[in-house]
Amino acid sequence: MMPLSMAKTGEVVVIKKITGKDEIRQHLAELGLVVEESVKVVSEVGGNLIIQVKESRIALDRTMANRIMV
Repeated sequence: MMPLSMAKTGEVVVIKKITGKDEIRQHLAELGLVVEESVKVVSEVGGNLIIQVKESRIALDRTMANRIMV
């Protein structure tokens, strides 16, 4: 397992674990980021990611991306 922040642009990965407080995990789940969901890294700038989950694109800062293990 590695943090989502280490995934390369264009790579499709599967979420294995989400760490952090319950509020953070709940917020990410509302965005569609749940365990066993596939996400694609669209672009990366300075550690901040734009990812695609299903039909949505979401921007995550490095801190949030480090909480998502793939």
